[in-house]
Amino acid sequence: MKLALNLSLFLFALFILGDKSFSLTKNQIKNICRKERSETNCIKNLEEKKSNLQKGYLIEIPVIPYKR
Repeated sequence: MKLALNLSLFLFALFILGDKSFSLTKNQIKNICRKERSETNCIKNLEEKKSNLQKGYLIEIPVIPYKR
């Protein structure tokens, strides 16, 4: 019984939340790229990653280590 409940909750969450991908808006992309040296290249790169994410392709996300 517990297994069936867990499985049904998992499938419910998978179908409800699975097809939503949260990508950046144009304003967020512009705000991020304001700080970069080459703003146009940054905007073009982020918009390309956004379109790849919306198409369902995997994208590479760099991780920047925290410095104290």
